[in-house]
Amino acid sequence: MGARVRLTAAERGEEVLQAAVQAFGASGYAGTKTDEIARLAGVSQPYVIRLFGTKQQLFLAAVQTVCDTIEQTFRNAAEREPTLASLGHGYNELMAERELLLVLLHGFSASGEPAIGDVVRERFGGIYRLVREVTGASPAETRAFLSTGMLLTVMSAMQVLGPDAISLPWADEINATLGEDPAD
Repeated sequence: MGARVRLTAAERGEEVLQAAVQAFGASGYAGTKTDEIARLAGVSQPYVIRLFGTKQQLFLAAVQTVCDTIEQTFRNAAEREPTLASLGHGYNELMAERELLLVLLHGFSASGEPAIGDVVRERFGGIYRLVREVTGASPAETRAFLSTGMLLTVMSAMQVLGPDAISLPWADEINATLGEDPAD
């Protein structure tokens, strides 16, 4: 049996955060227990609380991580080509990490909780500003871009978009139009 590698507190915290993204993505804020996150991360529930304080603080850390990932994906895409199309291709890559997008949706739905709502609104506003800044898109173009992203996110959550998509006529029709300019 090999020697166990001891992780630093930062590394263990990252593992807990990744487990939280997975758990919150699957069950949402209200439906996830810190015990489940601890089990997924291979640590004790008191350790999770010691690292993050409360379930709400852990959820907010998960939302922050997801938004950081989206923003970094958009920055990377803009470095290749500073267009909405390039950012859209980057977002399509994120669609493979379905739990990230589900955490974002759960963040939106838990926005009635003041602390969560404040963070989610600020981070979504940051994504909006970033898209405008790196592409030069107008407010209307940015709205259309984000609207399409939200449609794709919701369709992914419903499992009618992606590699294991359930085929339904209405979803297939929408999927067939992806990448088309609605003005055409």
